[in-house]
Amino acid sequence: MIFIKVNTIIYVIYVIYVIYVIYVIYVGMEMIATKVIAKIVQDNSGVATEIPVILTDEGVLESVTDYVLSLHLSGTSISTIDKHIQSIILLIEFLEANKSMFADPEETFSVFVRRLYSGTVNENGLDPSGLYWIPASIGTVSRHIGHLTNFTNWMADKGQGQQVNSLRTASRHEERIQYAAWFRRNQDDFLGHIKDKSINTTVKRARSIKGRTPLAKTEDDAIAFPAAKWEALFLQGFGGAKDIRVALRDKLIALLMHGAGFRRSEALLLWVTDVFEDPNDPDKAIVRIYNETEGKAPNEWKPRKGSATRKAYLKERYARAPRENLQGTQHLGWKSRVVDHKDGYLEAYFFPQDYAKVFMALWQQYLVYRAAIPCHHDYAFISFDSRYLGNPYTFNAFNRSYAAALKRIDLEPNKAEGLAPHGHRHNYGRRLQTAGIDPLFMKKCMHHKSLESQVVYTLPSSTQVSQALSKASQQLQIGSDASTSSAAFDWKTLAEHGFEDIDPDGYFTGKNPKLSKHWS
Repeated sequence: MIFIKVNTIIYVIYVIYVIYVIYVIYVGMEMIATKVIAKIVQDNSGVATEIPVILTDEGVLESVTDYVLSLHLSGTSISTIDKHIQSIILLIEFLEANKSMFADPEETFSVFVRRLYSGTVNENGLDPSGLYWIPASIGTVSRHIGHLTNFTNWMADKGQGQQVNSLRTASRHEERIQYAAWFRRNQDDFLGHIKDKSINTTVKRARSIKGRTPLAKTEDDAIAFPAAKWEALFLQGFGGAKDIRVALRDKLIALLMHGAGFRRSEALLLWVTDVFEDPNDPDKAIVRIYNETEGKAPNEWKPRKGSATRKAYLKERYARAPRENLQGTQHLGWKSRVVDHKDGYLEAYFFPQDYAKVFMALWQQYLVYRAAIPCHHDYAFISFDSRYLGNPYTFNAFNRSYAAALKRIDLEPNKAEGLAPHGHRHNYGRRLQTAGIDPLFMKKCMHHKSLESQVVYTLPSSTQVSQALSKASQQLQIGSDASTSSAAFDWKTLAEHGFEDIDPDGYFTGKNPKLSKHWS
């Protein structure tokens, strides 16, 4: 861990740095840039901000640290900041490999982008630069362009450098596209009536270097966990764990994902204080998952000073930060932009509702084991591994447990087939859609910000399309006019007309194809 006092760098404890330098010297490598986690001290309060920074053989890049601090202040997620860091490191590596090659920053950036698209390995399989980059996808390159454009613009605004991707007058085509984007951003804005309706001047400007247009894609297929495999996974997969505590814990998490549509990161954020008996049916559980930054603290807790948020509660009682602000394995993101209550929580809407009864029965058993483990936190789901006993359950640890559960029923993780944790949320959404749940209710159940977010679940899946076409084909074949049906699906007959443009000489098509012996 690196401790830095910003701007004046009064003290730096280079644990990782020293180890890395020793390694570099030992193996004879040249250190260019690497990401490390640093605790930044900005004042005399003693409070440190934990963020990723870039470390080189000359020390920490202060300009990048200042930029990351600005992103963190604006509420940018740690995962997004990590992606910015990745983009900057790539540019540093490129500049290091091409010293004295370019005099103009924009030319440098232009060639850099070309190498992202093409890779750096030539047709002979060699790369004199030593980078050995493989070609990146259009989406990845566009992301790097955006991150580096924002970073260098910020540097230029601070008087610390020059823009590498300046604005120019947009072409008529670019202007139309940008206007369409502007219109789409504003058409569904409920507060649009209080905003300036004039078109932003940036619509008439475009970046000198921009990403290529990717292939047009249909909506995501929202591949769901196979319904036929759910019972086996729940009973034999998770239930097959040797440690009953592990089985109960993972079953509860699976119910939150499959039965209530929560993301795994949300499920792992559950606190022991946030499960209640349903007053209308004590056999059913009411489950609430709070945002750890703005959500209300449990049990009417009152802080010494300030507001009674969970962030304050964690700090004052446990000296912890919300997991969305942590680095490493303890980090858990928070994707939802809406909550169900002013207290800042998402409520579980189990479907079918019998899952609420199953959850309560398992929860009561689990709490007995959870209470027997000393824990300096309120997280419901903990590690039962002797090495980490009582620590909050991590994202990676659950992924390993999930893969083990699949293996017990002779399956392997496969996102393309829905055999992944997020497939259960998709299964939940598909079930709601199939049951004919009103879109407004469905939006509430899945905690979507916009109705558009559920389009992915209303579109037919590839499997559903295939089944519908197969059914329609069968109906045609068993039609009342058998001869007509038979003729319609005689491929030779079908090919007699309509193929003039692709087979003008009639080699394969028509009543008398010239190459009839090859036609079948």
